[in-house]
Order: sequence, then structure tokens, then C-alpha cells
Amino acid sequence: MSYLLQTNHLTKIIGGKELVSDVNIHLRKGEIYGFLGPNGAGKTSVMKMLTNLWKPTEGAIELFGETLQKDSYEVLKRMGSIIEFPVFYERMSGRENLQLHCEYMGYYEKGCVEKALELLSLSDAANKPVKKYSLGMKQRLGIARAVLSRPELLILDEPANGLDPSGMKQIRELFKMLCKEYGITLMISTHILSEIESIADTVGVISRGKLLEEISMKEIRERNLAYIELSVENTRKTAYILTEQLGFGNFKIMDERNIRIYEEGAVTGKITNALAMHGVEINAIGKKTETLEDYFLKMTEEGEAYA
Repeated sequence: MSYLLQTNHLTKIIGGKELVSDVNIHLRKGEIYGFLGPNGAGKTSVMKMLTNLWKPTEGAIELFGETLQKDSYEVLKRMGSIIEFPVFYERMSGRENLQLHCEYMGYYEKGCVEKALELLSLSDAANKPVKKYSLGMKQRLGIARAVLSRPELLILDEPANGLDPSGMKQIRELFKMLCKEYGITLMISTHILSEIESIADTVGVISRGKLLEEISMKEIRERNLAYIELSVENTRKTAYILTEQLGFGNFKIMDERNIRIYEEGAVTGKITNALAMHGVEINAIGKKTETLEDYFLKMTEEGEAYA
């Protein structure tokens, strides 16, 4: 299968420290790829290499079927990006910053600046100096600049930084629209799972510089991620009963009161009866479905353990 973007054994070492290790990413045309990881996991380091800001220590990057080189200017013109926090000319207005971007990109489509401002709800602030913009407004202006020239690929590093819940919802809807209506492929890094769960087609989970897994959201939803949430007064005694009396081996003690039971075929009634017979006080019991956040935390915890 051909990919719009892929990396082959991508590695970055700075000052003897391995920031990224043997990362293999596969991004299909027309999808939204969620690049998930805790702060410091290596997301920004990978994105700096994808946008040619950093050169890999080892490995290679393929974009649009070409291996990325230091002089791959035509390839980079087909991309838009925000890496870390967007920087502007603070004394210039939002509109002037976007017009200047058009100039150095050599992009002159009529009305593109106004369209970008409108998409990001910045029309009313278009003539204000950027130094008077809030953090969230600057973030939205950065996204406006990234989408201004209708790139084929958007690489966005934590694009919801500084946005309130309403702004985050607006941005999620914008990303879905850009993908479906404009055919733009997106790679979005984040440590906030709610940003990506409802819009991603594929997620890649990175921890301590290593890509732990790439998986489609469809596959995550189809996996047997149902579990029984059990709240009790004595988790140690409960764990003993689950193991010795019910024969369960697939459960996890979450904290001093809560246990998650992943055992296939487990029935709440049988669990309740067994615990009651042994004098364990049950506060609550019920079936739940694992979210992307649960999956992510489980993956990164396992990654931490083996890093």
C-alpha cells in the first residue's frame, strides 16, 4: 500500500540523548491521523523532522512518494504546519500576517486570506495588531495560516493549545470539514484525547520516543473493550476472591476502591454473589466500555514499563 507520508526507522539523537527511536509512521491520503503521547513523548521532535526543521540522525521520511531531502522545496510547498507555538509579526495585523505568508509562499488565490479568517472566526479581529490577540486567537491565526494555501497535507502540533472548550469544538469541526470537503490529509499531535477521539481515522501512540502502536479507530471500537467497573471497600480481599473463587485472571486494581474486570464472560450477578458470600461490601458495580483515553493510558503505561 502506498502512503502519503511514511517514516522508516526514524531516529533523532541530540547530545547523546535519543529523543526519537526507530519510529515507523504510515499516513494514508484523505485521513485524519491522531499522533498521541504524553508531554515529552517525542511528538514535536517527529514533527520537526517531518517538516524539515530537523534532520534525522537515522532513518528516512517519504512524502508524496519522494524521499525528503534538505532541498525538497516543492514537496514542502504542498504542506501546511504548526510546530510548537505559532510565531507572528506582532505589530502587524492578523490580515497582514496572512497576506505576507501568501507572498513568501507564492500563493495568490483571490479571497484566500478572507476565507481563512472567516473559517477561524477571526474576521472581526483581522485588522487588530497580533500583539493584542489572546493566546487562543493566536492559535487560531496559526491554523488559518496553515490552511491558507489549501495544502494537501496539514501537520499540526497541539493545535488546541490555548483554546476554550467552544474553540476546541469549532476546530474539531473545521478539521473534519477540511478533510471531507477539501480532501486535505491531517496529522494532529495531542495529549488531550477528547480532541481527537471523535475525528481521527487512525491513531499512533508514542511514549518515550518509541511508537508503541498504530491502529485504526474502527479497530479500537470493534475490539472487546467492555469491562465491569467494581467499587468495593477492600480491593485486596476482592482481588483474592476474583482469582481464587471465580478464577479470573484479567482484572486491574485502579486505586484503593476500584477494580476493572476485563474477564470475558464475566457476569455481574455472579461477582456480586461471590463477594457478598465472603463479606465484601460493594459500593457499585456495572458494565462500561473502554474509551480511547483508557486505551491510551493503558498503552503508555505499558510503554513506560518497557522503556
